[in-house]
Amino acid sequence: MRVLIVEDEPYMAEAIRDGLRLEAIAADIAGDGDTALELLDLNTYDIAVLDRDIPGPSGDEIAERIVASGSGMPILMLTAADRLDDKATGFALGADDYLTKPFELHELALRLRALDRRRAHHRPPVHELAGLRLDPFRREVYRGGRHVALTRKQFAVLEVLVAAEGGVVSAEALLRRAWDENADPFTNAVRITVSALRKRLGEPRIIATVPGVGYRIDVPPGGNGATGGNGGTREGGAAGGNRG
Repeated sequence: MRVLIVEDEPYMAEAIRDGLRLEAIAADIAGDGDTALELLDLNTYDIAVLDRDIPGPSGDEIAERIVASGSGMPILMLTAADRLDDKATGFALGADDYLTKPFELHELALRLRALDRRRAHHRPPVHELAGLRLDPFRREVYRGGRHVALTRKQFAVLEVLVAAEGGVVSAEALLRRAWDENADPFTNAVRITVSALRKRLGEPRIIATVPGVGYRIDVPPGGNGATGGNGGTREGGAAGGNRG
């Protein structure tokens, strides 16, 4: 299990991390909201442990972002407040569990394992297409048996494309499903993300551009297996409302 600890007190964060390591739980530390968002974008975590009172985007805002991402990542909130209304607010924001400071590290480990078991009962299916293996639960991608490290946004885009099973997905649809309702419809974000995703996935290119329409996974005749090239163009032009 790998968790992200979002805690602005260095001594507390390091004590939690070291204690969890003794419980065979890997942990990374973010001392503020901005760092937390960066780590969530770059890495795959099983659970987020959030202190609500942190600099930058607050723990509450981080929780909202995690919920909005659709990752299903469990959230355990830490706080010095023991009032019922504070806990109610945390649960309303998407927290799955709550622990009031001070606490025993062993209790934290027990709660984390319980959350991990609970999540395991609701694992989404692993998708395999054109030599790709995409695991939504672990947030992992493999191509031809090789692990491909993706950012959160790159994973979200690939997940939408793989789910389409070779069908074309418009740039507008990608923007709606991989970003949020506040995304600028005229942004180049889709084109830029698809371009970066192609580089991460390597050669031969597997994401084809259908000019003026959108993007699709290039599925060879016969379905799964090595990628081929039939239809569409592989050069990274923008489609739909993301031209630029």
